[in-house]
Amino acid sequence: MRSSYPHNLYLVGPMGAGKTTVGRQLADLLGRPFVDSDHEIERRTGATIPWIFEKEGEAGFRLREEAVIAELTQKGPMVLATGGGAVTRAPNRTALHDRGTVIYLFTPVAMQLARTSRDRNRPLLQTSNPEQRLTQLLKERDPLYREVAHYVVETNDGSARELAQKIIQIITADAANTLK
Repeated sequence: MRSSYPHNLYLVGPMGAGKTTVGRQLADLLGRPFVDSDHEIERRTGATIPWIFEKEGEAGFRLREEAVIAELTQKGPMVLATGGGAVTRAPNRTALHDRGTVIYLFTPVAMQLARTSRDRNRPLLQTSNPEQRLTQLLKERDPLYREVAHYVVETNDGSARELAQKIIQIITADAANTLK
């Protein structure tokens, strides 16, 4: 049964979409390793994302992210959760789209805000108006998420486990239809 699943599954979407949480559940259900690109960057550098942003700026962080995504997308099988801004760089979009199946976890701004309101590990939200910032980021990035995605899954309803099961059902149904 597992052979009908794509080699690698990549989760994209805004911060607070649940990419890491859903990704862990998805990996568990599929019996695959789970990797979070932000955590991998922190592990490799020995520094937090906010520290990297402070010292190298967003551009420096994005270069590190691009290198990690380029490397990870050549390994597998795995479930990979990317950072919310990974899609802003064309090489990332190409690597993700061409080397696996991309699922965009669409999440409304109100839900993103609720999920990130107490998280101080998000440099782009260290602003006087996080809701406005999330709205702006979604407006800029939604077209990029949709461009790279093979599937769009709304995260409004259900637990992380239920969303992971829904993703598996969508991919399995699509694979079955392709074989017909």
